[in-house]
Amino acid sequence: MALRELKVCLLGDTGVGKSSIVWRFVEDSFDPNINPTIGASFMTKTVQYQNELHKFLIWDTAGQERFRALAPMYYRGSAAAIIVYDITKEETFSTLKNWVRELRQHGPPSIVVAIAGNKCDLTDVRVGEVMERDAKDYADSIHAIFVETSAKNAININELFIEISRRIPSTDANPPSGGKGFKLRRQPSEPKRSCC
Repeated sequence: MALRELKVCLLGDTGVGKSSIVWRFVEDSFDPNINPTIGASFMTKTVQYQNELHKFLIWDTAGQERFRALAPMYYRGSAAAIIVYDITKEETFSTLKNWVRELRQHGPPSIVVAIAGNKCDLTDVRVGEVMERDAKDYADSIHAIFVETSAKNAININELFIEISRRIPSTDANPPSGGKGFKLRRQPSEPKRSCC
């Protein structure tokens, strides 16, 4: 079975639950007292998808404004970006749109974008919240994956990564070039000449 390494970065404001999503996916655990990420953290998880193994190389970026300049280093070369917002905080959804613009301008052209509305377990606290329909319409308009998640209650976390696997072109979609390459060979060495 073929192994593919897929670099995925998580972007979004501080406190939206990026690290909690990663921990839930990789370790299947939730820590309500998780510390804010400084710079970025890195984790991996390998899952089977159809006839391939997908090894997710996950970069969880810091959400604080002072670390924003580091983000291109993490999304450069990524197969996918998960942009996370907090469904109970409208301003985190506005920031998400800035991340989408930045990815479209400076990210890889074929990057798969996923929008995750985290903390859907707090639907009773949706004051000043982002309506699911509005977020879905926006995701559809930019051809992004959309899902509401709860890292706390393990809602739609695995499904998010499965959908990313589904959207990433398979290796079969890019067959070998069929003779359009070239082969490197050693040149025959010339016999050594002596001066005497």
